[in-house]
Amino acid sequence: MSGTKAEHLAAWARRNHRDFLRFDYFGHGASSGAFAKGTIGRWRDDVLAVLDDLTTGPVCVVGSSMGGWLALLAAQARPERIADLVLIAPAADFTERLMGRGLPPEAKAALARDGQWTRPSPYEDGGYVITTELLQEGRRWCLLDQPIHFSGRVRILQGAEDPDVPWHHGLLTFQALTATDMTFTLIRDGDHRLSRPQDLDFLSSTLDRLSLIQEG
Repeated sequence: MSGTKAEHLAAWARRNHRDFLRFDYFGHGASSGAFAKGTIGRWRDDVLAVLDDLTTGPVCVVGSSMGGWLALLAAQARPERIADLVLIAPAADFTERLMGRGLPPEAKAALARDGQWTRPSPYEDGGYVITTELLQEGRRWCLLDQPIHFSGRVRILQGAEDPDVPWHHGLLTFQALTATDMTFTLIRDGDHRLSRPQDLDFLSSTLDRLSLIQEG
């Protein structure tokens, strides 16, 4: 909730007199719970609870990295509620395609021995605890092996220099989606977070254009 992009979106919404809601998943940020006890299914349920209980009418869902995967899962579960998807480096199926298939030997050994492995990360002091349950349960929610049906508008923003979600993985999401009003924007020098001032400006302009379509 307090990340750079979330704060930027909140400011954009205030300027444009738009309703805006942000939240932290279970085990993230200000929310209760231990990250290591989280799974894709549990975090998907968080999204659906927020959507069902705290919003009304058609919404635009913005999701970054894992949030992009969860946004897609929400769109599958509530297609009548989601009009637009703005996905920033969407990490769909990351437990299987970006993590499970490329674990280093020490990670595999730790998972087999302890049921968990701490993955180093530049975004979190101490790294992220990856559990066997997260990897195995994530398979239930994989999307990229079949068409992802969605009839709303989709905008995907992807950094070409993203070391965590390579641009060709974001392109797989674009290719799997069935939406007709859809763009994939590759930012040549963009990283994973896309939180530089120029990236945030582009995010704002993307939302501005979607707003004009909605009002038109």
